[in-house]
Amino acid sequence: MPLKDQQQTATVSNENRAGTSPDEIAVSFRNHMVDRVGRPVESSTMLEKYHGLAAVVRDRLMDQWLETLEHYRKGDTRILAFLSAEYLLGPHLENDLLNINLTSETEQAMRSLGLNLESIAEQEPEPGLGNGGLGRLAACFMDSLSTLGVAVIGYGLRYEFGIFRQEIVDGWQVEKSDNWLQFGNPWEIASMRPAEVGFFGRTETYTDDHGALRHRWVPGQRVRGIAYDTPIPGYETRTVNRLRLWKSEAVDEFDLSVFNTGDYAGAVHDKIEWETISKVLYPPDEKIEGKRLRLMQQFFFTSCSLQNMIQVHLSMGKPLIEFSKKWTAQLNDTHPSIGIAELMRLLMDEHAMGWDDAWRNTQETFGYTNHTLLPEALERWPLDMFGDLLPRHLEIIYEINERFLDAMRKRFPNDDARMRRMSIIGEEGERNVQMAHLAVVGSKAVNGVAELHTHLLETVTLRDYYEAFPERFSNKTNGVTPRRWLMLSNPELTGLINEAVGTKWHKDLYQLRALEPFAKDANFLQRWRTTQEAAKRRLAAYIKETMGISVDERSMFDVQVKRIHEYKRQHLSALHMLSLYCQIKNGIVKNPTPRTFLFGGKAAPSYVMAKLMIKLICTAADVINNDPQVAGLLKVAFLPNYSVTLGQRIYPAADLSEQISTAGYEASGTGCMKFMMNGSVTIGTLDGANIEIRQEAGEENFFLFGLTAAQIAALKQGGYSPRSYYERSPLLREVLDGLRDGRFTNGDRTTLAPLVNDLLNVDNYCVLADFDAYTQAQAEAGAAFVDIPRWSRMSLLNTARSGKFSSDRTIRQYCADIWKLPIAE
Repeated sequence: MPLKDQQQTATVSNENRAGTSPDEIAVSFRNHMVDRVGRPVESSTMLEKYHGLAAVVRDRLMDQWLETLEHYRKGDTRILAFLSAEYLLGPHLENDLLNINLTSETEQAMRSLGLNLESIAEQEPEPGLGNGGLGRLAACFMDSLSTLGVAVIGYGLRYEFGIFRQEIVDGWQVEKSDNWLQFGNPWEIASMRPAEVGFFGRTETYTDDHGALRHRWVPGQRVRGIAYDTPIPGYETRTVNRLRLWKSEAVDEFDLSVFNTGDYAGAVHDKIEWETISKVLYPPDEKIEGKRLRLMQQFFFTSCSLQNMIQVHLSMGKPLIEFSKKWTAQLNDTHPSIGIAELMRLLMDEHAMGWDDAWRNTQETFGYTNHTLLPEALERWPLDMFGDLLPRHLEIIYEINERFLDAMRKRFPNDDARMRRMSIIGEEGERNVQMAHLAVVGSKAVNGVAELHTHLLETVTLRDYYEAFPERFSNKTNGVTPRRWLMLSNPELTGLINEAVGTKWHKDLYQLRALEPFAKDANFLQRWRTTQEAAKRRLAAYIKETMGISVDERSMFDVQVKRIHEYKRQHLSALHMLSLYCQIKNGIVKNPTPRTFLFGGKAAPSYVMAKLMIKLICTAADVINNDPQVAGLLKVAFLPNYSVTLGQRIYPAADLSEQISTAGYEASGTGCMKFMMNGSVTIGTLDGANIEIRQEAGEENFFLFGLTAAQIAALKQGGYSPRSYYERSPLLREVLDGLRDGRFTNGDRTTLAPLVNDLLNVDNYCVLADFDAYTQAQAEAGAAFVDIPRWSRMSLLNTARSGKFSSDRTIRQYCADIWKLPIAE
């Protein structure tokens, strides 16, 4: 459209800035470039164009946003408060366009202006507000809650610097700051209703006007919480829910008198100190200062959120005694579990409710999702530090604990050992507050996130509590949203599926079962393979462009992307790569299946062994990629700075999905589900959600190996000797010896020595015990891959049978069993 005509259209369209035709979107975009960005389209940068287009899309959410909020305010529906320290959202622009069904119109609008939507979308910085699966699960849940029309407010922290930006330098992880807010966030709306949160100080006892004994907390310091709201639209629905993230600010104003004396640092000290609370995701907690900051973060966002819930409740004219009738709150792991003590304090100390009524409301409000079996991840706070920071809350926890143990003594008389195990106050070693115990005692429901995980919670980790109240426990296997992880990430495959079986699967993934008959259709299988080859070409081009590594798109893409941790066993994959390299070099394997090994993931900055695992992978890559004898057969790439954006490139291109954690250690895993939806075939242990993936896909469409959780436990109980596995396996011995004697490390015998010595002498995660079985399963996978019809069938059937692993199914179960919330599709 000529500029003159566009300007004329703009005059008319200003009356309807939320129009959805390509022309109206184009005019709205031009308007926002001037009104909000301050530059016309023709002279703006691509980043500025992104901000302008984001404003256009946000406009089209706002009517539905306000409509949703008003519906919740006036209705009798309970509202879910989802409390999570992490939300790994991924970019908004293309995902929101998909959900509100405006992708095509926006593409046309941008083309009419000589622009490309994909190029604009690439400018969006990714909010690094999570570390991995926990935060990404929370984001998937928010998408499904909106898609299913469930009333929810997601609460969390607005970290100024999220998960670090990872660079790989000489094979080592280097952490760089993730300044994702450098140019602002066009999706968020700042609230003008702050909350105030206290820390430190003392408690007082007094008698109120009615003669009742009351308590109050007199904080030594206060900090202000500023809320930033982000709209979360559902897919093809008018529901737009709210994600509310809290930023910390100093309560006291800038001290100009101190500044004028020349004490510039003193004038801004408080501001800097209190803004630190929402500065960085997961500060290191090796020292007491780091532990204190983590607890401050958790209490800050949880207190802000509960205050907001009470304020909303009262603004609706609801009596506070009925708080739990209007609200249900889910603790996404132990991070927000301090909310149990804080809600008690708010109800009793701030609103004069008696203990029994406050406890009933608290327990009927909260549910607790456990996401880990690892002892180090079950948070315990030193008692002295906790009491210094939150003195009133420690008093309340002591009272909760005393009342709880009194009740348990009646249930289990003369069992002091059980009482010690169940106590919220841990007495072994340094006395501490055990947050998982507080979460269980203060919640109406407790759930695990995969069938095996829940079984181990009930029989091992939380066994005493399960025996006390089994009715509280249930399983809710995790899921992921098919909108981002299949429809947005893999448009070619999505188009093929739509053509074959229609589009009902977009909101009911079980409908993909209609694909199963096509597993016998040779022509369709060829088209299926063509879509996968297109995804592999795109990823190969990305790797070449960003890393300078050429990979053979016809090779098997053997992929492991997830947080780097010993129990996830990326080093098992690295040992296998080197063993395959040795077999080719020694002529043992004559015609190997060409493979490209792809890794991605971040190690916690202070996790030395995980960083060594990255170094091991990169060391193996140097050896393999530079040996002409294996050129065209093996290639290795560690893709730096793994993120949602990078995941959207990787999942559609993967052939083999590596899910090789030690059995009994992975709670669920969600990457395995994203791979499955996109047609990857899994190689894995009987751990986490793998068990259910194998059940759904069929045993013949899954490569199983390794000891079971029970066998791992028995092996350790009997005295595990990793060196005995090294001595009996010539292949394993050659690889570990090559790492020790410098064959694979350019003569360096020291750098990887701690990792190799740990495997030989400790091996907590049974890498060596599973090595031979893993290499055998890998050989089977390689043989299957070259059988093109067979592999294509396996791939298609994995996608067709992935319906269980939609987060829509997970949310339906939470709504029915725990939250008691209606689905309003």
